[in-house]
Amino acid sequence: MHEILRNLQPGSRVLDVGALTGSFPLDCCPNALVVRVDLEWPGGPCEGFVQADAAHLPFRSGSFDAVIANHSFEHIHGFGEALIEIGRVVMPSGCLYAAVPDASTFSDILFRWIYGSASGHVNPFCSAGELSADITAATGLTLTAARPLYSSFEYLNRYYFGKRAPWRLLLLGKGNRKFIVALSYAVRLFDRVFRTRLSAYGWAFYFGELKEALDWQSRINVCSGCGAGHDLPWLMMLNLIQRRWLFFRTYTCPGCGSRNFCTPESAGAHTVRTTAATVRRGPSSMISA
Repeated sequence: MHEILRNLQPGSRVLDVGALTGSFPLDCCPNALVVRVDLEWPGGPCEGFVQADAAHLPFRSGSFDAVIANHSFEHIHGFGEALIEIGRVVMPSGCLYAAVPDASTFSDILFRWIYGSASGHVNPFCSAGELSADITAATGLTLTAARPLYSSFEYLNRYYFGKRAPWRLLLLGKGNRKFIVALSYAVRLFDRVFRTRLSAYGWAFYFGELKEALDWQSRINVCSGCGAGHDLPWLMMLNLIQRRWLFFRTYTCPGCGSRNFCTPESAGAHTVRTTAATVRRGPSSMISA
Protein backbone atom coordinates (compact mmCIF):
# COMPACT_ATOMS: atom_id res chain seq x y z
CA MET A 1 0.00 0.00 0.00
CA HIS A 2 2.92 2.33 0.63
CA GLU A 3 3.58 2.67 -3.11
CA ILE A 4 0.25 4.51 -3.23
CA LEU A 5 0.42 6.43 0.06
CA ARG A 6 3.86 7.98 -0.33
CA ASN A 7 3.01 9.40 -3.76
CA LEU A 8 -0.16 11.24 -2.79
CA GLN A 9 -0.21 14.97 -3.48
CA PRO A 10 -0.72 17.46 -0.62
CA GLY A 11 -4.41 17.79 0.15
CA SER A 12 -5.25 14.29 -1.09
CA ARG A 13 -7.89 12.26 0.73
CA VAL A 14 -7.49 8.60 1.70
CA LEU A 15 -10.23 6.22 2.81
CA ASP A 16 -9.07 3.39 5.09
CA VAL A 17 -11.85 0.79 4.92
CA GLY A 18 -12.43 -1.67 7.76
CA ALA A 19 -9.54 -0.03 9.56
CA LEU A 20 -10.73 0.23 13.16
CA THR A 21 -7.74 2.17 14.58
CA GLY A 22 -5.91 2.20 11.25
CA SER A 23 -4.21 0.04 8.63
CA PHE A 24 -1.17 2.33 8.48
CA PRO A 25 0.42 5.17 10.51
CA LEU A 26 -0.54 8.70 9.55
CA ASP A 27 3.09 9.58 8.86
CA CYS A 28 2.92 7.32 5.78
CA CYS A 29 1.11 10.18 4.02
CA PRO A 30 1.59 13.28 6.22
CA ASN A 31 0.15 15.73 3.70
CA ALA A 32 -3.07 13.80 3.12
CA LEU A 33 -6.37 13.67 4.98
CA VAL A 34 -6.98 10.11 6.21
CA VAL A 35 -10.48 8.89 7.05
CA ARG A 36 -10.78 5.58 8.92
CA VAL A 37 -14.07 3.71 8.49
CA ASP A 38 -15.27 0.69 10.43
CA LEU A 39 -18.59 -0.72 11.57
CA GLU A 40 -17.21 -1.12 15.12
CA TRP A 41 -16.15 1.74 17.38
CA PRO A 42 -12.40 1.51 18.19
CA GLY A 43 -13.04 2.02 21.90
CA GLY A 44 -10.89 5.11 22.23
CA PRO A 45 -9.72 8.25 20.44
CA CYS A 46 -8.84 7.70 16.80
CA GLU A 47 -8.11 10.65 14.54
CA GLY A 48 -10.27 10.77 11.44
CA PHE A 49 -12.48 7.85 12.49
CA VAL A 50 -16.02 7.54 11.10
CA GLN A 51 -18.30 4.74 12.27
CA ALA A 52 -20.14 3.50 9.19
CA ASP A 53 -21.12 0.47 7.14
CA ALA A 54 -18.84 -0.03 4.13
CA ALA A 55 -21.96 -0.87 2.11
CA HIS A 56 -23.42 2.59 2.91
CA LEU A 57 -20.56 5.07 2.99
CA PRO A 58 -21.56 8.58 4.17
CA PHE A 59 -19.37 10.45 1.68
CA ARG A 60 -19.94 12.34 -1.56
CA SER A 61 -19.11 10.67 -4.85
CA GLY A 62 -15.50 11.10 -5.96
CA SER A 63 -14.37 12.22 -2.49
CA PHE A 64 -11.17 10.18 -2.23
CA ASP A 65 -7.93 9.95 -4.18
CA ALA A 66 -7.10 6.53 -2.74
CA VAL A 67 -8.83 3.70 -0.91
CA ILE A 68 -6.99 1.19 1.30
CA ALA A 69 -8.68 -2.12 2.16
CA ASN A 70 -5.98 -3.98 4.08
CA HIS A 71 -7.30 -7.40 5.18
CA SER A 72 -10.85 -6.09 5.45
CA PHE A 73 -12.79 -7.37 2.41
CA GLU A 74 -13.07 -10.87 3.89
CA HIS A 75 -14.91 -9.39 6.92
CA ILE A 76 -17.49 -7.19 5.16
CA HIS A 77 -21.13 -8.26 5.05
CA GLY A 78 -22.74 -7.03 1.84
CA PHE A 79 -19.40 -7.19 0.04
CA GLY A 80 -20.87 -6.51 -3.42
CA GLU A 81 -22.61 -3.36 -2.19
CA ALA A 82 -19.41 -2.26 -0.45
CA LEU A 83 -17.46 -2.55 -3.70
CA ILE A 84 -20.02 -0.40 -5.48
CA GLU A 85 -19.79 2.19 -2.71
CA ILE A 86 -15.99 2.23 -2.94
CA GLY A 87 -16.28 2.74 -6.68
CA ARG A 88 -18.63 5.63 -6.05
CA VAL A 89 -16.51 7.54 -3.52
CA VAL A 90 -13.12 7.05 -5.20
CA MET A 91 -12.11 9.39 -8.01
CA PRO A 92 -11.94 7.88 -11.52
CA SER A 93 -8.22 8.72 -11.49
CA GLY A 94 -7.78 7.28 -7.98
CA CYS A 95 -6.10 4.13 -6.66
CA LEU A 96 -7.21 1.16 -4.62
CA TYR A 97 -5.11 -1.25 -2.58
CA ALA A 98 -6.69 -4.48 -1.34
CA ALA A 99 -5.11 -7.38 0.55
CA VAL A 100 -7.13 -10.54 1.19
CA PRO A 101 -6.54 -14.14 2.31
CA ASP A 102 -6.91 -17.06 -0.07
CA ALA A 103 -9.56 -19.25 1.59
CA SER A 104 -8.16 -22.38 -0.06
CA THR A 105 -4.77 -22.13 1.67
CA PHE A 106 -3.63 -24.09 4.70
CA SER A 107 -3.07 -20.82 6.58
CA ASP A 108 -6.64 -19.56 6.21
CA ILE A 109 -8.19 -22.97 6.83
CA LEU A 110 -6.17 -23.21 10.05
CA PHE A 111 -7.18 -19.66 11.02
CA ARG A 112 -10.89 -20.40 10.63
CA TRP A 113 -10.55 -23.74 12.45
CA ILE A 114 -8.83 -22.12 15.44
CA TYR A 115 -11.08 -19.07 15.72
CA GLY A 116 -14.35 -20.70 14.67
CA SER A 117 -17.23 -18.23 14.38
CA ALA A 118 -15.02 -15.50 15.85
CA SER A 119 -12.80 -15.51 12.76
CA GLY A 120 -15.08 -13.03 11.00
CA HIS A 121 -14.10 -14.37 7.57
CA VAL A 122 -17.51 -14.19 5.93
CA ASN A 123 -16.25 -13.89 2.33
CA PRO A 124 -14.12 -16.85 1.17
CA PHE A 125 -11.96 -15.72 -1.77
CA CYS A 126 -10.39 -18.60 -3.72
CA SER A 127 -9.61 -17.05 -7.11
CA ALA A 128 -7.45 -13.98 -7.65
CA GLY A 129 -8.77 -13.63 -11.17
CA GLU A 130 -12.43 -13.68 -10.17
CA LEU A 131 -11.94 -11.29 -7.27
CA SER A 132 -9.96 -8.75 -9.27
CA ALA A 133 -12.56 -8.89 -12.05
CA ASP A 134 -15.34 -8.24 -9.52
CA ILE A 135 -13.47 -5.27 -8.08
CA THR A 136 -12.87 -3.77 -11.52
CA ALA A 137 -16.49 -4.27 -12.55
CA ALA A 138 -17.79 -2.55 -9.39
CA THR A 139 -15.26 0.28 -9.09
CA GLY A 140 -14.23 0.96 -12.68
CA LEU A 141 -10.56 0.83 -11.60
CA THR A 142 -8.20 -1.27 -13.71
CA LEU A 143 -5.97 -3.86 -12.07
CA THR A 144 -2.37 -2.70 -12.32
CA ALA A 145 -0.53 -5.42 -10.44
CA ALA A 146 -0.76 -8.05 -7.73
CA ARG A 147 1.64 -9.98 -5.57
CA PRO A 148 1.28 -13.13 -3.46
CA LEU A 149 1.32 -12.79 0.32
CA TYR A 150 2.73 -15.30 2.79
CA SER A 151 1.82 -16.26 6.35
CA SER A 152 3.84 -16.50 9.56
CA PHE A 153 0.88 -17.92 11.54
CA GLU A 154 1.20 -14.90 13.82
CA TYR A 155 -2.51 -15.18 14.55
CA LEU A 156 -1.77 -18.24 16.76
CA ASN A 157 -0.07 -16.11 19.41
CA ARG A 158 -1.53 -16.82 22.84
CA TYR A 159 -2.20 -13.17 23.72
CA TYR A 160 -4.98 -12.94 21.10
CA PHE A 161 -7.18 -15.33 23.07
CA GLY A 162 -7.17 -13.79 26.53
CA LYS A 163 -7.71 -16.05 29.51
CA ARG A 164 -9.88 -18.55 27.64
CA ALA A 165 -8.00 -20.06 24.74
CA PRO A 166 -9.88 -22.61 22.58
CA TRP A 167 -9.00 -26.25 23.15
CA ARG A 168 -7.77 -26.42 19.56
CA LEU A 169 -4.89 -24.11 20.45
CA LEU A 170 -3.57 -26.80 22.80
CA LEU A 171 -2.75 -28.86 19.71
CA LEU A 172 -0.60 -26.02 18.39
CA GLY A 173 1.77 -25.40 21.25
CA LYS A 174 -0.78 -23.39 23.27
CA GLY A 175 0.09 -20.34 21.19
CA ASN A 176 3.73 -20.40 22.29
CA ARG A 177 5.93 -18.08 20.17
CA LYS A 178 8.70 -20.65 19.73
CA PHE A 179 6.21 -23.18 18.38
CA ILE A 180 4.87 -20.62 15.89
CA VAL A 181 8.37 -19.76 14.70
CA ALA A 182 9.14 -23.46 14.20
CA LEU A 183 5.82 -24.06 12.39
CA SER A 184 6.42 -21.12 10.06
CA TYR A 185 9.87 -22.38 9.16
CA ALA A 186 8.70 -25.97 8.76
CA VAL A 187 6.02 -25.15 6.19
CA ARG A 188 8.48 -23.04 4.21
CA LEU A 189 10.95 -25.89 4.20
CA PHE A 190 8.16 -28.23 3.06
CA ASP A 191 7.27 -25.78 0.27
CA ARG A 192 10.90 -25.66 -0.80
CA VAL A 193 11.21 -29.44 -1.09
CA PHE A 194 7.78 -30.38 -2.43
CA ARG A 195 6.79 -27.18 -4.33
CA THR A 196 3.60 -26.77 -2.27
CA ARG A 197 1.77 -23.66 -1.01
CA LEU A 198 1.54 -24.32 2.73
CA SER A 199 3.05 -20.93 3.57
CA ALA A 200 0.82 -18.99 1.17
CA TYR A 201 -1.58 -16.47 2.72
CA GLY A 202 -3.35 -14.61 -0.07
CA TRP A 203 -2.91 -11.68 -2.45
CA ALA A 204 -2.30 -7.95 -2.54
CA PHE A 205 -3.94 -6.07 -5.43
CA TYR A 206 -3.18 -2.63 -6.85
CA PHE A 207 -5.82 -0.86 -8.93
CA GLY A 208 -5.41 2.43 -10.78
CA GLU A 209 -2.30 4.22 -11.97
CA LEU A 210 0.75 3.85 -9.72
CA LYS A 211 3.24 6.72 -9.53
CA GLU A 212 6.25 4.49 -8.93
CA ALA A 213 7.53 1.10 -9.98
CA LEU A 214 6.18 -1.71 -7.82
CA ASP A 215 8.57 -3.86 -5.82
CA TRP A 216 7.61 -7.27 -7.19
CA GLN A 217 9.61 -9.39 -4.74
CA SER A 218 7.40 -11.66 -2.65
CA ARG A 219 8.26 -11.41 1.04
CA ILE A 220 8.21 -14.92 2.44
CA ASN A 221 10.08 -13.90 5.60
CA VAL A 222 7.07 -12.83 7.62
CA CYS A 223 7.52 -12.09 11.33
CA SER A 224 5.74 -14.45 13.72
CA GLY A 225 5.52 -11.66 16.27
CA CYS A 226 3.87 -8.83 14.32
CA GLY A 227 3.01 -10.34 10.91
CA ALA A 228 5.17 -7.91 8.90
CA GLY A 229 6.86 -9.21 5.74
CA HIS A 230 10.49 -8.28 5.17
CA ASP A 231 12.72 -8.16 2.11
CA LEU A 232 15.77 -10.39 2.60
CA PRO A 233 18.37 -8.00 1.05
CA TRP A 234 17.01 -5.20 3.27
CA LEU A 235 17.43 -7.36 6.37
CA MET A 236 20.99 -8.13 5.29
CA MET A 237 21.72 -4.45 4.72
CA LEU A 238 20.52 -3.68 8.26
CA ASN A 239 22.74 -6.49 9.59
CA LEU A 240 19.75 -8.20 11.19
CA ILE A 241 20.54 -11.73 9.95
CA GLN A 242 22.60 -14.05 12.12
CA ARG A 243 23.72 -17.65 11.87
CA ARG A 244 22.65 -19.70 14.88
CA TRP A 245 22.20 -23.38 15.72
CA LEU A 246 24.54 -24.95 13.17
CA PHE A 247 23.41 -24.02 9.62
CA PHE A 248 20.15 -22.25 10.60
CA ARG A 249 19.94 -18.53 9.96
CA THR A 250 17.70 -16.23 11.95
CA TYR A 251 16.73 -12.59 11.68
CA THR A 252 15.51 -9.97 14.11
CA CYS A 253 12.33 -8.21 13.05
CA PRO A 254 13.11 -4.47 12.74
CA GLY A 255 9.52 -3.68 13.73
CA CYS A 256 8.92 -5.68 16.92
CA GLY A 257 12.30 -7.25 17.68
CA SER A 258 11.06 -10.87 17.43
CA ARG A 259 13.50 -13.59 16.37
CA ASN A 260 12.52 -15.67 13.30
CA PHE A 261 14.13 -18.31 11.15
CA CYS A 262 15.32 -16.89 7.83
CA THR A 263 14.25 -18.55 4.57
CA PRO A 264 15.97 -17.89 1.21
CA GLU A 265 13.52 -16.03 -0.99
CA SER A 266 14.53 -17.81 -4.18
CA ALA A 267 13.62 -21.12 -2.56
CA GLY A 268 10.30 -20.18 -1.09
CA ALA A 269 8.81 -17.95 -3.77
CA HIS A 270 9.88 -17.74 -7.38
CA THR A 271 6.93 -15.70 -8.58
CA VAL A 272 8.30 -12.17 -8.33
CA ARG A 273 6.21 -10.34 -10.88
CA THR A 274 2.47 -10.58 -11.30
CA THR A 275 0.76 -8.50 -13.96
CA ALA A 276 -2.90 -8.03 -14.70
CA ALA A 277 -2.64 -10.64 -17.45
CA THR A 278 -1.33 -13.35 -15.13
CA VAL A 279 -4.00 -12.60 -12.54
CA ARG A 280 -6.72 -13.15 -15.14
CA ARG A 281 -5.31 -16.63 -15.79
CA GLY A 282 -6.20 -17.63 -12.23
CA PRO A 283 -4.69 -18.07 -8.78
CA SER A 284 -2.24 -20.83 -9.70
CA SER A 285 -0.30 -18.44 -11.92
CA MET A 286 0.08 -15.99 -9.06
CA ILE A 287 1.66 -18.10 -6.34
CA SER A 288 4.28 -20.73 -6.92
CA ALA A 289 5.77 -21.85 -3.65
